[in-house]
This record gives sequence, C-alpha cells and structure tokens, in this order.
Amino acid sequence: MAFESLSGKLQQIFAGLRGKGRLTEKDVKAAMREVKLALLEADVNFRIVKDFINKVSEKAVGEEVLSGLNPAQQVIKFVNDGLVELMGSSQAKLTFSPKSPTVYMLAGLQGAGKTTTVGKLAGQLRKQGKRPLLAACDVYRPAAIKQLQVVGANYNIPVFEMGQGDPVEISQKAVEHAKANNFDVVIIDTAGRLHIDEELMDELVNIKKEVRPQEILLVVDAMTGQDAVNVAEAFNDKLGIDGVIITKMDGDTRGGAALSVRAVTGKPIKYVGMGEKLEDLEPFYPDRMASRILGMGDVLGLIEKAQQAYDEEQAKELEKKMRTLEFNLDDFLSQLQQIKKMGPLKDIMKMLPGVGGKINLDDVNIDENATKHIEAIIQSMTKKERQDPDILNSSRKRRIANGSGTSIQDINKLLKQFEEMKKMMKMMNSMTKGKKGLGALGGLGGFKLPF
Repeated sequence: MAFESLSGKLQQIFAGLRGKGRLTEKDVKAAMREVKLALLEADVNFRIVKDFINKVSEKAVGEEVLSGLNPAQQVIKFVNDGLVELMGSSQAKLTFSPKSPTVYMLAGLQGAGKTTTVGKLAGQLRKQGKRPLLAACDVYRPAAIKQLQVVGANYNIPVFEMGQGDPVEISQKAVEHAKANNFDVVIIDTAGRLHIDEELMDELVNIKKEVRPQEILLVVDAMTGQDAVNVAEAFNDKLGIDGVIITKMDGDTRGGAALSVRAVTGKPIKYVGMGEKLEDLEPFYPDRMASRILGMGDVLGLIEKAQQAYDEEQAKELEKKMRTLEFNLDDFLSQLQQIKKMGPLKDIMKMLPGVGGKINLDDVNIDENATKHIEAIIQSMTKKERQDPDILNSSRKRRIANGSGTSIQDINKLLKQFEEMKKMMKMMNSMTKGKKGLGALGGLGGFKLPF
C-alpha cells in the first residue's frame, strides 16, 4: 500500500518527540531533517520537500509552540496541515456542464490504467444517477477498443466506437450520439503512448478543440514515482489539464507522486485507484490522506466503506434477530461476507485511529484466508445445522471437515467463538433493553479477527 514506508518513518520521528516535555529549536530542526529524508525516500519532488520543510519549520520553531504544554503534538499538527496543503487542502469534485452532455476527456501514457479508469469513473457517475456513454478514441493500441467494450460490459455501460477511424471525428460523433440518445455524460478514452511525443499531443489538442470537454483528467501511474510528476507537468503544459487521477495506489509504491503532482501542476487530484473493483476508485480527500500518512486513521473513510458494504434492510432484520437471540450461523456468514466487501482486514485496521501509529501492521500476521475457512465450514453444513449448531455430533463434524478441507478442531473453534458471541449478545440485550441502535456490526463483537 502507498505511503506505508513514509507513514512508518514519520511515526517513529514523532514517537521520539512525544518523549520530550518541551521542545527546543534544536529538537525541531533535528526532527525536520528526518522528515525531509523520509519525504525524499518516498519519492517526493526535491523542490517540494525543501519548500515544505521550510514552511513547517518556520511554524514549528515559533514562540507559541515552544511555550505550549504539548509541543510535540503541535509539531505533528503543523506537519499534518502542511501535508493537507501540499495535496490540495480540500476535496476537488468533478464539475458538470450546465448544458448536456458533460464531456470528460481522459488522457495519459500507455499502461497507466486509463481504459479501466474510464469504466470505473462511468460506474461511479451512474451511481449518482447519470447516464454515461464511453467513446473509444484509442484506435492505435491493439485490442484497445475491445478492452473498452469489455470494461463497459462489466459495468453495463454502452460504448460508442467507429473502428480504426479518426479519433477527432469519433469524439465528435460520440457527443452527437449522446445528444440524440439522452446520454448526459460522455467519457472519452484517448490513445496513450509509451512516452510523450508531438503526434500524441497534437491529436489530444485537436480532440479538445472539437468537443470542448468540461474537464480533461490526466491518469498517472503511482508506481512510476517521479516520472508521474514529469508526465503530469508535460501534459499540463501542452494540453491544460483540470485534474489528476492516480492509479495503482494499492501497489508497492512510495506515494511521492500523490504528494508532488498537485504542487507541481497546480491541478487537484480528483480520484485515486486503490484496486480492481468499481468502488476502488475513490474520491481523493487531502485531509484524510494526511491523517492516514501520520497514523491517525480515517474514520470517515471507514464509515463510507461500511455504508457501501451494508444493506440497510438486511441490517435491520439482523438487529431484530440479535435482539430475539435468533442469530444463527447463516447470519454470521452473511456478516462475515459483508465485512469482506469493505476490503482487506489490514487496510481496514489502518483506518482506525491510533492503530497505525501504535501497531506496526507489517509485523502483524493477518490471515485473510482464515475467513475463507470459516465460510467453507459454514457452507459445508446443512440448513438445519446452520440454524441449530447443537445437533453437530462427531460424525457430522467429520463430514463438514472433509467437505470444507478443514479439521474438526477448526470447527470446534468456530462453534466456541459463535457461542461466546451469542453470550455477549445476550448480555448486550439486557444492558440495552428498551433502547434502539444495537447496530448490525455489533454482532461480530465477540468474534476474534484471524491474526
């Protein structure tokens, strides 16, 4: 995951500051020197690091900080504020044209994940009630049109294409088609290159002149590090971009691109790609990202993930079952599967305040396959066994173990945890009698995470 190394180093630096009752100018300078090295190692542009350190140091060595009761916390706040400012201060949302259709043009080098991002962005807009149309204007790369059609089919979004024609004409015809067929958004998938050249830029400029897009969004690959910043600067100079989408932020990248792109181009980061699924294209919030980098969690992001994963009606039905103690292994399985929708457990834990700062999650062995074993065990049971686990004798357990590829000990462990959870639910019911809002997630309170 991006920023893991930077986050760990910054937390070590601040841990040293917390041990001091009062900070001197020498302490602050030493800490800022370490912060500077950490940012440079994270592939942040040197000019940006220099400016960042100067600004933070100027605030941190001020009289107010030196006389504060907890100066270490104030230094952390200054670094946090500096990171937020560096990445854009506030969320930059997509803008829409007052006259339909709104046209978005996505550009970028080949291999940045542009075509996949086109589909994800269309899927996000459709969830907002829009009717998007994809335009296949990459007529050079082999199977590019077919790839866009597959991506569109995955999200049930139509694709306009004219084969290996003129990209400028295709973009213009796509907008005409959208107007005639009541599509209110057109997303143009343009051609990429392995490197920036005049031919590519001329084509993009001509498409821009023809369709006058509401926004030009540059897609850059976080894995390319400083090259992503150079690419963003070149595209902005020649084309004039309105925003950036950074892909592959879930990979083994140092994250410097996200901290540098906005400062170099002056253009906001609008989305980040955190995985392969539609919901893995996330709006970019500078304050939340800064908080996660500093190990302070992202509670709002965690809440949003939970809201996306949970069905409200199902949650109400589950709460009713928990109150009447009718909760069974089928319900337990459903809860487990919904938690899985929120993403890997390690990523979820990083969003909890304090966890990233106090626990090195790289050293914690979280077995993501453990949930698969639990699913396999429950799915190997009959409906009657799931509703009434008390009937599970040794022969039934042997059958379930064989069917799920687990052991009888694994089954016993699961049943024991399930019983402990039911006891806890009974206690909670007695404590909250007459009160509402037990919540669907409460049922997993007694379940031990698999690490």
